[in-house]
Amino acid sequence: MKPLQIVELLVLAALWGGSFLFMRVAVPEFGPIALILLRTGIAALFLLPLVVFSRLWSQMADHAGKLLLVGVIGTAIPFCLLSYATLYVSAGYASILNATATIFAALIAWVWVGESLGRAAIAGLLLGFVGVAVLAFDDQGNSASYLLLPVGAGLLATFCYGLGANYTRQKLVGLHPLAIAAGSQLGASISLLPLAWMYWPTLPPSARAWQAATLLAVACTAVALVIYFHLIAKSGVNKTMTVTYLIPFFGVLWGMIFLHEPLTWPMLAGGSMILLGVGLSTGLFNHLRAGKMR
Repeated sequence: MKPLQIVELLVLAALWGGSFLFMRVAVPEFGPIALILLRTGIAALFLLPLVVFSRLWSQMADHAGKLLLVGVIGTAIPFCLLSYATLYVSAGYASILNATATIFAALIAWVWVGESLGRAAIAGLLLGFVGVAVLAFDDQGNSASYLLLPVGAGLLATFCYGLGANYTRQKLVGLHPLAIAAGSQLGASISLLPLAWMYWPTLPPSARAWQAATLLAVACTAVALVIYFHLIAKSGVNKTMTVTYLIPFFGVLWGMIFLHEPLTWPMLAGGSMILLGVGLSTGLFNHLRAGKMR
């Protein structure tokens, strides 16, 4: 990577790590569903002019049904589940749990399309889930049984991320990434409208909650997606996916700085296992080593 692309990668990780901070701030006042409607709706409004300017509207229209499905499976459901989880766990904890998405993506690819899993990948899957078990011992100030629901919600969210990623790879081949990003955000917001109307907060959210929701939508979703796809175009998928290792760092860092959240030993140990499992299960270490050799 060139220096400018390394800076972009760090900015992307900082933005995506910050999403857990903003969810943690805004979700108690908005609730998970209303917050995610704002997140996806504002992000769609930000991205759609770029789609029109890039003359990609016809691509979105031709694949509207598939983009709606991706928006539901890969955006609306996991965003809502992770927002629910941040009601009970710290921003840093949620960002570590989020890293299991790539493990689920590898597992689903093995089951769905028969992608091979070597010994290292299988070891990575097992290590990642051991890391989740270690995380579960960190009660985050709640009773152990009470924490099972938010942890389960977080894992279901990352499973949906993996499912959505594999569906996109199989069904939306050749579609421009910007069209996928805008279409999925628009599809997610449309699917959430009825539920958000039912569960809209009865008390007006504070200015702080609105600021967090707006930053979550614009900076951590729309702008982050633009940077993400630009990096893929310039540096390739494998190098860009190293962002997976940086997101928990920033998630924990922002939580410690702005919300005074502690970094616990289960978070440190479990997070290390999960990230190592991600590297093994996706073959990322092999790609990086091959890149250095070239």
